[in-house]
Amino acid sequence: MPNKLKLVSPIFIFLHKVQILKVYHNISDFKVEKPIVTMGMFDGIHLGHRMLLNRLKEVAASEGGETVVLTFWPHPKLVLNPEIDYLFYLTTLDEKLKLLEDAGVEHVVVLRFTQEFANQTACQFTESFLVGKLNIHYLIAGFNHHFGKDRRGSLEDLRSCADKHRFGLEKLRSFQKDGVEISSTYIREQLEGGRIREANTSLGYEYLILGKVISGNRIGRSIGFPTANIEIEDSHKLTPGIGVYAVVVHFNGNQFFGMLNIGYRPTIEEDRKIKNIEVHILDFDGDIYGQEVSLIFKKKIREEQKFEDVAALKNQLEADKINIRNYFGLNAE
Repeated sequence: MPNKLKLVSPIFIFLHKVQILKVYHNISDFKVEKPIVTMGMFDGIHLGHRMLLNRLKEVAASEGGETVVLTFWPHPKLVLNPEIDYLFYLTTLDEKLKLLEDAGVEHVVVLRFTQEFANQTACQFTESFLVGKLNIHYLIAGFNHHFGKDRRGSLEDLRSCADKHRFGLEKLRSFQKDGVEISSTYIREQLEGGRIREANTSLGYEYLILGKVISGNRIGRSIGFPTANIEIEDSHKLTPGIGVYAVVVHFNGNQFFGMLNIGYRPTIEEDRKIKNIEVHILDFDGDIYGQEVSLIFKKKIREEQKFEDVAALKNQLEADKINIRNYFGLNAE
């Protein structure tokens, strides 16, 4: 029998439909009497973001207002530098919306970021959008908050605008855990370095990627390790660094354990420019081509290696499988 896991958090966060959260792509639909607002990219909705969102809810309760997150899409760097190919984010827009709903946010305004928008000064944006469109009641800024053209808008600019237009304003301190300042950049560095536990601790949930199973060359099946080759729809979604990982795989309402490889398959592939994501699902041998899957990262097992031949690769995969089964507490086959 397949070793199935009961559906658990955080995967539920990403798979349930957004029902409570109201999302606005057209600002003309936004009608909130007392918006308590915070704004930013909120990439990853990590523990630092959660602290800010908790404060947002506290102020909304005390002011009799409603919580509003203003975020931007696409990522400003992709608009300002369209040729960029090294930008990777922790959460896609859909993932971000589901995490914001899980955090208890009531309204999210998704503001399309354009070159024209980027050319506004901080004061122009505050007056035309925050005041003119949102009718802002209170603004909570993160510790590293800068906005407006060339990110020149500062807390002093905001305070001047707040006094002029009579809305409340406060700026939060940075969030630190074990003496480390938690930020999206820090978490990306942890994931790229394969430090999954540290990244998951800073996120407050386990990192995952969503993708579709595509056809591969079936070499894994020929050596007793059939793999599902995963295609990530959003090319800017960050995948952890090259190596072998213990993961939980979710598809069709079920969860399984798996060993996943991110890399270039140096033993069997000559083209080292194409990075592959493939997962061997333990105790499962069905056909899931075309299926949407979720991969939850638990631990990095080892670095990718080039072996002398396929037989040596198979021996290492057997050792990896035992290692991962032990990690998940599974009985030996």
